[in-house]
Amino acid sequence: MNREIKIRDLTLRDGQQSLFATRMTQQQVDRVLPLFREAGFYAMEVWGGAVPDSVMRYLNEDPWERLEKIKAVIGDTSKLTALSRGRNLFGYNPYPDSVIEGFNRNAIQSGIDIMRIFDALNDTNNIRSTIKYVKENGGIADCTVCYTVDPRFSKKERLMGKIKGKPLPQKIFTIEYFVNKAVELESMGADMVTIKDMAGLIPPVKSGIIIKLMKEQVKIPVDFHTHSTPGYGLASALTAILNGVDIIDTSIMNFAGGPGAPAFEIIQIFCDKLSIETGVNLEVIAPINRELKKIREELDEFDSYKIFPRDIDLLKEKLPHKVDDLFYKAIDLAVEKKERELLETTQAIERYFNFPPPNENVRLAEVPGGMYSNMLAQLKQLKLEELLPRVLEIIPNVRLYAGCPPLVTPTSQIVGVQAVNCVQDENAGKPMYTNKSNQFVNLVKGLYGKTPMPIDPEFRKKITGSPEEFTYDPKDYQKQENPTLDEFGGVKLASNEKEELLLELFPSVANNFLTNRIETKYMAELKAIEEEKRRKFMEEKAEYDNMTEEEKRERLEMGLYNFPWRTDEDSGDKFDESE
Repeated sequence: MNREIKIRDLTLRDGQQSLFATRMTQQQVDRVLPLFREAGFYAMEVWGGAVPDSVMRYLNEDPWERLEKIKAVIGDTSKLTALSRGRNLFGYNPYPDSVIEGFNRNAIQSGIDIMRIFDALNDTNNIRSTIKYVKENGGIADCTVCYTVDPRFSKKERLMGKIKGKPLPQKIFTIEYFVNKAVELESMGADMVTIKDMAGLIPPVKSGIIIKLMKEQVKIPVDFHTHSTPGYGLASALTAILNGVDIIDTSIMNFAGGPGAPAFEIIQIFCDKLSIETGVNLEVIAPINRELKKIREELDEFDSYKIFPRDIDLLKEKLPHKVDDLFYKAIDLAVEKKERELLETTQAIERYFNFPPPNENVRLAEVPGGMYSNMLAQLKQLKLEELLPRVLEIIPNVRLYAGCPPLVTPTSQIVGVQAVNCVQDENAGKPMYTNKSNQFVNLVKGLYGKTPMPIDPEFRKKITGSPEEFTYDPKDYQKQENPTLDEFGGVKLASNEKEELLLELFPSVANNFLTNRIETKYMAELKAIEEEKRRKFMEEKAEYDNMTEEEKRERLEMGLYNFPWRTDEDSGDKFDESE
């Protein structure tokens, strides 16, 4: 092929979030940064997503400091990338432009070059303001089309043509749907566009077609992002490469596979066989992977797989002939669009490298892995895990009535929780939707944006009490309080704009984090003051003790010493070290 492709490394954000619950400490991150600087990836995703919340909640670290420390080492050798949810930024609720502008400005000033922006409904209006503020502050707007699938109805429901009296929709999430979204985002000012398959549900043939059509219809770079959960990830990444994608997202081997992204090392082998240059310094990849293995061992309690991939040094090791042949075979099958055989071949490659097998439950249910595990955990907590098949059965119903939201964060969680609620209602002999989450009510009301399908006004009235759609109004936003902490010297909880933003975006977590930090600082200052007093005290005492009795009396009479003890032996008072 003789062309180039750029690699966006996800290891330090998506990689650790997908596999190890975002528990890498700053010290662990620092250990690999010099090596990543030498690697020279086009971009490194290091921030956003769950990072700001998790580092405060679990590690008692400052997310802004993490970003700034990474930037200090990486410099301009790789573009630093963050992930945000457009108007929602990191949570469920939308924010006014003042918060969106402040967040993006500070993120770029702290080191972010590329802001990847997505909206859980693929409502481009929720992305518009972020594009504006990212570009105004000198950043690159990477706008995302979230991949999802149509509701999966049973054969009986398909034959009947309706579900509980509501006509089944025509196909919504077609190839044209995703390509048209990319065109729309380009017209809005996107500097690049990503097809983001957060659930790993995009099959390889469809991946190739979408990328090919996007490349034909937009002039900006196209990025492909997927996960390996149901077993499609590697094959779909390969077909994206073969169809001209500009950027591919990967993670280093020990932070890849399973619920994570495809491994860089395997993608690099494919690129080598296709004569595609990645521009990555391969000499440091094996050292990075070795250090990541040590870190992964340190994160053992958060590692749900504990299956370590086979180590490989791309510059020193040759693959066994049978494995090497699998790469050539996969390329041929991808070109020929023989999807079943292609998946068998790429999964055989992943087995050789000892990656976790595909999650068949996720593949068959066609829901994201995180959504599946959250629903199962919710049912286990209620001791109702035997109801999971019924929950999976009614998810299409819940999605259809709620306007067919894509199954991506956070709408996947909203739909999943509501599906569990509906089954609980049914199990208790109550009408479905008796128990409604606040997030589901807000979704149906319209506060999160436009759903891909219009919501039936009667259903909206049933859920929200009104058939009318209510869109987000920034006038309704209530700014978080920034109290004065009198018990710690009368300082403000948030002392600058970055801390104020943490309060706005993560109210309870940031409140705890900032309070703990202020208390720690305050107690350290008190301790330092007491230690300084004691130091001076001991110096003066030592000086006094070395004097003659005459010198002592002379200086005390002159008032030159004011010790917290009496020195006149006749007074009977002794030195009191507790003062």
